[in-house]
Amino acid sequence: MLSASSHFSRARRLRKNMTDAERKLWYRIKRKQLGVRFRRQQPIGRYIVDFVCFERKVIIEVDGGQHDQCLGDTKRDACFGRQGYHVLRFWNNEVLRNIDGVIEAIRQEISPSPLSPPIKGGE
Repeated sequence: MLSASSHFSRARRLRKNMTDAERKLWYRIKRKQLGVRFRRQQPIGRYIVDFVCFERKVIIEVDGGQHDQCLGDTKRDACFGRQGYHVLRFWNNEVLRNIDGVIEAIRQEISPSPLSPPIKGGE
């Protein structure tokens, strides 16, 4: 297991060396462009996630071919789920070819659900 300082050093290196797909997505979600703050290459527990919105407990992972049906990703997602996070996964080529669709999927996930109308009665 990595020490805390090496964990943060690795996250810093990942921020400096983002993939083209990660860079393209970051350009669209940074600085509260979707109304909430995302952080990139953020350590959460023993993992480092590509992007996270702590306010809405949403994690975004941008995956290449090495993640195809990866058991490690399933375990990570389950771990995050136990902590109350929802994980959105997108393929690199999806981000590169359909960024507007990816942004719309993220927007739907981070939008607060509409409130139910108040129940009348009891008078």
